[in-house]
Amino acid sequence: MSYPHLLEPLDLGFTTLKNRVLMGSMHTGLEDGRKHFERMAEYFAERARGEVGLIVTGGYAPNIEGWAKPFAGTLATGGAAKRHSVITKAVHAEGGKIALQILHTGRYGYQPFCVAPSRIKSPITPFTPRELSASGIERQIRAFIRCAKLAREAGYDGVEVMGSEGYFINQFLVTHTNQRSDAWGGSYANRMRLPLEILTRMREAVGPDFIIIYRLSMLDLIPNGSSWDEVLELARGVVKAGATIINSGIGWHEARIPTIATSVPRAGFAWVTKKLRDQLRLEGIKIPLITSNRINTPEVAEGLLSDGSADMVSMARPFLADPEFVKKARENRADEINTCIACNQACLDHTFAQKISTCLVNPRAAFEQEIRVIPLAKSQQARKKIAVVGAGPAGLAAATTLAERGHQVHLFDAAAEIGGQFNMARQIPGKEEFAETLRYFRRRIEITGVQLHLNQRVAADALLGFDEVLLATGVTPRDPRIKGQSEGEARGQVLTYIDVLRHKKPVGPRVAIVGAGGIGFDVAEYLAEQGVEQGHSLSLDPAAWRREWGVGDPSFARAGLVTPEPATAARIISLLQRKPGKPGAGLGKTTGWIHRAALKAKQVEMLAGVNYEEITEEGLWISYDKGHVDRQLIACDSIILCAGQLPLRELEGPLRAAGASVHLLGGALEAGELDAKRAILQGTQLGCLL
Repeated sequence: MSYPHLLEPLDLGFTTLKNRVLMGSMHTGLEDGRKHFERMAEYFAERARGEVGLIVTGGYAPNIEGWAKPFAGTLATGGAAKRHSVITKAVHAEGGKIALQILHTGRYGYQPFCVAPSRIKSPITPFTPRELSASGIERQIRAFIRCAKLAREAGYDGVEVMGSEGYFINQFLVTHTNQRSDAWGGSYANRMRLPLEILTRMREAVGPDFIIIYRLSMLDLIPNGSSWDEVLELARGVVKAGATIINSGIGWHEARIPTIATSVPRAGFAWVTKKLRDQLRLEGIKIPLITSNRINTPEVAEGLLSDGSADMVSMARPFLADPEFVKKARENRADEINTCIACNQACLDHTFAQKISTCLVNPRAAFEQEIRVIPLAKSQQARKKIAVVGAGPAGLAAATTLAERGHQVHLFDAAAEIGGQFNMARQIPGKEEFAETLRYFRRRIEITGVQLHLNQRVAADALLGFDEVLLATGVTPRDPRIKGQSEGEARGQVLTYIDVLRHKKPVGPRVAIVGAGGIGFDVAEYLAEQGVEQGHSLSLDPAAWRREWGVGDPSFARAGLVTPEPATAARIISLLQRKPGKPGAGLGKTTGWIHRAALKAKQVEMLAGVNYEEITEEGLWISYDKGHVDRQLIACDSIILCAGQLPLRELEGPLRAAGASVHLLGGALEAGELDAKRAILQGTQLGCLL
């Protein structure tokens, strides 16, 4: 067995989990309202078939005051419990187990009914919460208990009580948000009364044979968060109150330290779980502990279990990326796992945009009923000979989906390797995970039988014998045509992002980057950190990453906060954009702040509303006024052009003129910002239809 610890059953006394893998809670938006229960049933059943040990749903509020947003998922009535039974029956039919997460958002509620221990507004939501009275707190406790009883009635195997990430229970625990002077505030014994009261009464209500997971904030990463002694005291109390398992919570949502983005080192916070587990074991307390955050391969998970960091591992987004994660690991097919790259683009960013969450690398996630990969024999479609030109994300998704269904597929690319723009993206410090997607697609090409033709710039005439031609030929950099640019190019002073990332042309110590979109930010981070291929990336150096962001040992630094010590940037960099407004405003909702903060720590100058006047040997001349009169010099040795892209479509005209059936996808259809999420979705959808 390749992963003996990962696949080892976990005996909880009254029930046994088939392995040590938890599908962590991941809000998809399917929880909200009443219309998605069948869809959720299929979504969770597919993960149960994939052999995960225990599933935890997205968060459900125990009452209206606990809503994440108006009409968010709520379990507060018997009628709602009946609707949930379709989910539990579907999971149990596949041999799985599932727990419902009880999530009361407190002051994080994006709705006017939100409540909290004290009337202190959250920095990430617009509503000031109502301070609860003592009787109001009692009502919230009763709502938690009722929700757990209804979950049992609905057929769930347990519940997870969300006590971390800065939500309602967590808000009672720290003076940052609890400034009460009654029996629910003041001393830590008073502040931790809420979770202990909830757990004690919940255990009495649901009986001894029902899983209760408590999500405990082990590292708040906010000012005035919990000390390590308080974390230990709460953990001991949680065990006595009747919890079955303790799950790790890391960081409040308002914390200014990334915890799950792709730039965070793999298993970057498992040391905190180990620290708590070791202490509890010394005291003879043997409750199972779950570790979480940026665990995305069976090798990493196995290592954490084998070295005693935890008794179980939680992975949420990896089960969006691949519902068969555990099954593939058990069958020694880890190379076939579609790895989560922690990009947040289709999951968390969708959540904040009020869209159904899915996955960039697996657009079928949460859309299992809409996107179906049906073999030709079942769909009664004829087998076709199909050419896909371009082996970037769109072409790879289309080619492998078509071949999986049974079509004869030829995939052409002028480059020596598959991947297109992903081959540049994976060189950016913090984006190493993108290489996993290419590993996955290389294996998919082998399994599905796609005939791959690399180093081949295919002409239109050579494509006329195919039934369908898919052009996924990508993009070319847009030329901003700045005065003096051609002379700068001749001097080697002016480069495109392709020159820097693909061709590795030398870059000087002072740099101006023209364009502050996603590529501009990537190039800035690459040049500031000297790039992955130069041997340095904080994502691959956990100790350096912690120093950079100010994460310390909570035994010595309350809540794990210490003064950040960012390393000096490798270059002096100016990042420029033509349009007014905040540079990077178009970056992902949940990751853009990370990129801005990282560049700010490297003292990268970010300028907006810039006119590009002229390039000279001294550098780049700019102005800010409409009259282009007040010119300023940005002295620099290198000017990197990241001014957008244009679609590459030179094959389209000749093919259509010859009567070929042509389809555009990915960047060839729509350049804009490079968008792998859109590209893979388009490729997958087209692959399902032809």
